[in-house]
Amino acid sequence: MLFILKMILTNENIFLIGIALVWIIGAILQDFKRREVDNLWNFSLIAIALSYRGFVAVFNYETWFFFNGVFGFLIFLALGNLFYYSRLFAGGDAKLFIALGAVMPFSYDWIINLKIFAGFILLFLLAGSVYVLIYSLFMIAVNFKRFGHEFARQWKIYGKLFFIACAFFIFWIVSVFVLSEIKFVLIGLIVLLFPILFVFAKAVEEACMIKPVEPDKITEGDWLYEDIYIGGRKIESKWEGVSKRELKLIKEKCKRKILIKYGVPFTPSFLLGFLILLYLSYGWGMF
Repeated sequence: MLFILKMILTNENIFLIGIALVWIIGAILQDFKRREVDNLWNFSLIAIALSYRGFVAVFNYETWFFFNGVFGFLIFLALGNLFYYSRLFAGGDAKLFIALGAVMPFSYDWIINLKIFAGFILLFLLAGSVYVLIYSLFMIAVNFKRFGHEFARQWKIYGKLFFIACAFFIFWIVSVFVLSEIKFVLIGLIVLLFPILFVFAKAVEEACMIKPVEPDKITEGDWLYEDIYIGGRKIESKWEGVSKRELKLIKEKCKRKILIKYGVPFTPSFLLGFLILLYLSYGWGMF
């Protein structure tokens, strides 16, 4: 434990931890204010982290301090693209995640670094799930009537899935008790809850996350709720959001409000995951 802490809490790593916290907090402020994080902000964290690592490597004759940052960046680059194209992350979230890869190799032992990476990913996803649930409940409280109507509408569409899940649950429970495998009861409960959670998520999205926006307020990367036609040209609703060329067309020719779909600002999950990682590493020496 002391050996791990000595490697993590060096003066060099404390600086990296400090800039990571500053940049994550800055990303959160941007995300809540404009629902986007500037590319320059994320890229500057990569530049500062690698430049700092290079400076320390030269003056302390520790070349691996620099190369660790490069390898961490490359690993998080691959994972960030995987999460983005699997639609787990939006673009700004993926770039912040990639930037943290240049920061987080806190050890010269790559077994420990891989544990740190895995621990961070697990922690920020778990913390993010709790945060998203709390945020969703807050949005429901603000839009309670709309959510109630939307939940009822979505239940009419997808409610039959619940009855299918109930049939499966009964079959599963009987099978579990017949085979005396009580530990598998949880699988049946997950299947039973899935239709309810699915309808809940759809109702939150439709009732709380879709807003009409003036054309001049739309920004690059915003998600269109549905395909629109402007000047005889179709602009598709896609995961990548509105492109620069499409945004220019919207601002020049569109005279009406456009429905934009907003996601939950996910950047606080990075802060929660990072702080919990530091606490566990310092307090329990887990990684």
